Amino acid sequence: MLEDFLLLRKISLRKLSNFICLGLSYQLSRMLGKVIVWGQPTTLSIEPTNLCNLLCPECPVGAGNLSRSTGLMNTDLFKRIIEEIHKNLSYLIFYFQGEPYIHPEFFNMIRYAHVKKIFTMTSTNGQFLTDEMAKNTVQSGLDSLIISIDGTTQEVYQQYRKGGELDKVIAGTRYLIEWKEKLKTKKPVIVFQFLVQRGNQHQIKDIKELGKQLGVNKVSVKTIQIYETKRDSPFLPTLSKYARYVRKEDGSLAIKNSLKNFCRRLWSTSVIMWDGVVVPCCFDKDGKYKMGNVKNNTFRTIWRGEKYFNFRNAILKNRKQFDICRNCTEGLKTGIFY
Repeated sequence: MLEDFLLLRKISLRKLSNFICLGLSYQLSRMLGKVIVWGQPTTLSIEPTNLCNLLCPECPVGAGNLSRSTGLMNTDLFKRIIEEIHKNLSYLIFYFQGEPYIHPEFFNMIRYAHVKKIFTMTSTNGQFLTDEMAKNTVQSGLDSLIISIDGTTQEVYQQYRKGGELDKVIAGTRYLIEWKEKLKTKKPVIVFQFLVQRGNQHQIKDIKELGKQLGVNKVSVKTIQIYETKRDSPFLPTLSKYARYVRKEDGSLAIKNSLKNFCRRLWSTSVIMWDGVVVPCCFDKDGKYKMGNVKNNTFRTIWRGEKYFNFRNAILKNRKQFDICRNCTEGLKTGIFY
C-alpha cells in the first residue's frame, strides 16, 4: 500500500530500534503486571486547534460539549516539540479535536515536520479546500489526508455535517487530485472517511462509487462513536456490522469491545493538545487525565514522569475505572477500507 511505502521511507535505524524497544517493554509490562517503558512514542497526535466551523452532533466540539478552552497552538511551541522528539517519532497525526485547516500556520507546521522526515497525516471536513488551499496542501509534503464525507447527497450529508456543503467537499477533492497530477506527486494519499449512521447507512455503496469516480486512494467506512450511552442514539446504525455498540435490555448502549487490563496506546502513542497539555490517548477529548504540559517540561520528562507511570500502572490493575477506557475501541475493528 502507498501509505506503508511512504512511511517506510522515513523509518531510520533509530526509529526502528525505538519501535522494538517500546514493543518489548509493553509485552513485558503485560506479562509481569509491572510498568516498564523503554523508548518514546512512535506515534504522536498534535492538536493545531480545537476550533471548528461545523456543528456535528456527536462531536464534542460541534455539539458544544467540550469542557476545555479553545485556541490555536503556538508555532514556536510546535517546533520545540518536533525538535525534541523527531529522531524517534515515525508518525505524526496532525489533528485531535477541531478543524486543522483553521490554523493560519497549518501548512508551515506540516512542512516543518516533513523536513524532519516524519510521516504526517491529518483529517479535514473539506470545507476549506479551495483550489489554492489544495495546492498548498500538496506542496506542504503532507503524506495522508482524511476527508470526512458522510453522505453522497446534500440532504443526507447535512444530517450529521451540520453547516457543511457537500459540493465544497467534492470540489476540494477534485482540486487535490488535479494538483497531485500537475505537481507529479502521489502525496497526499487521499482517504474518504464515511461515518456510518442510521441516516446514511443506505449510501455505503454510493460512497464507494463516488470515491472511485473521483479517484481517491481509499474509502474508509467507519463506525461512529457515541458519547451518551445511557440511552439509544438516533445516529446508531441498525446494521450491526457497522455499529460499535449493542443495545442492552434497559435501552442503553454497551460497546462491543471487552476491556482487558492493558492498553498498547500508553506505550506507543500520546496526545498533545493545542495549549501544550499532554493526555494519554485520543479518547481523552476533554483533557481530564493531564500528564503534564510541554510548556513547562520536556516531553521526555512527562512521558517518563510519575503521573504517566501511575496512570499506566492503574490501567494494568483495573482499566474499567477510567471513563475514557469504557468507551474505547482498542482491539475492536472500527473501519473497513475499500
